[in-house]
Amino acid sequence: MLAVIMRFPKISRSLPQLTTHVLAIALGVVLMVSTLQVLPSQAKPAPTVTAGDTSKLIVQQQSPATATIGSTSFVTAAVNRVGTAVVRIDTERTITRRVDPFSEDPFFRRFFGDGFSQQMPSEQQLRGLGSGFIIDKSGLVLTNAHVVDKADKVTVRLKDGRTFEGKVQGIDEVTDLAVVKINAGNDLPVAPLGSSSNVQVGDWAIAVGNPLGFDNTVTLGIVSTLKRSSAQVGISDKRLDFIQTDAAINPGNSGGPLLNGLGEVIGINTAIRPDAMGIGFAIPIDKAKAIAAQLQRDGKVAHPYLGVQMLTLTPDLAKQNNTDPNSPIQIPEINGVFVMRVVPNSPAASAGIRRGDVILQVDGKDITSAEQLQNFVEDSRLGQVLQVKVQRGNQTQQLSIRTAELQNAS
Repeated sequence: MLAVIMRFPKISRSLPQLTTHVLAIALGVVLMVSTLQVLPSQAKPAPTVTAGDTSKLIVQQQSPATATIGSTSFVTAAVNRVGTAVVRIDTERTITRRVDPFSEDPFFRRFFGDGFSQQMPSEQQLRGLGSGFIIDKSGLVLTNAHVVDKADKVTVRLKDGRTFEGKVQGIDEVTDLAVVKINAGNDLPVAPLGSSSNVQVGDWAIAVGNPLGFDNTVTLGIVSTLKRSSAQVGISDKRLDFIQTDAAINPGNSGGPLLNGLGEVIGINTAIRPDAMGIGFAIPIDKAKAIAAQLQRDGKVAHPYLGVQMLTLTPDLAKQNNTDPNSPIQIPEINGVFVMRVVPNSPAASAGIRRGDVILQVDGKDITSAEQLQNFVEDSRLGQVLQVKVQRGNQTQQLSIRTAELQNAS
């Protein structure tokens, strides 16, 4: 009896520990049961498929990206459509320079005279590289004027490795376009020409050419903007509204085609900005078609001109000038085209246009930018008389200017 009574305190002390273990085991059982009930709803086992039974098979759907691009991208299809018509153009030009290695030596001058060094000519051969594309099965190649201008020898290399001597049929420096003829039969591949009037910002742009001598190079981008004027690009001696693209264009790409997503030529790669990356410019193909037709027929293109150096004028720009105490002239604070310089013996000079005049209208149409005025003149006929309204000081005048042919673009 005493022994039983003596053990009871030990049992009572271990009772809390026993209770804790029982509760832990019960809780574990509850969690296990809950997990077994949840897991089947998250991932059911794959169905068992017997031979010949495909009713339980799950068809994997193709992702949108894979469905759009597929194993062959649209770029590949576009390049394959035009690639064989893209050519490489190599040029050679020999220039003669006067060498005067002793011109700074007074001893040499004393005995031989100052004119001796001018009698020592030196010839130097310059080589150039560009691109182009075939526009007619007879062998007409369209390229940039600056690629073949003043070249003594033009060599056209096809994609299959054949080379032909090229004859320049016509050059237009104002639009930087040229047509070259090769005699390679009458069954040459021809690049499909699209329409630049249908091009929109954001469209695909694929540049093909031979940049830096790497033949048949393709780069991809988009059309960044349209109607970027040559003045904005920094090429003031041209009359063009470019297609701007971020497709990589490098030296050697000049004259090569800019394609849309269907492989149609929408432009001719022409210029880059050396101070920027991802900015290139192409001549719209619609403009190139018209110029190429004239070059084939006449060998040149006649461009009308007035003979003024001009600047787009706004009230803010005029106000900045007028508030400058060092400004030599006060400018009307209006919208128009400010005449910075008048070319001597030009149509504008003959009509009485003066430096400082502001051109307001041409043939009754308001003129608010230099690009607008230049396009208006470019679209006019040679010898056409234009009625030009100008503001000179506080007075307006009406002048008649007869356009003439621009003889030298530079």
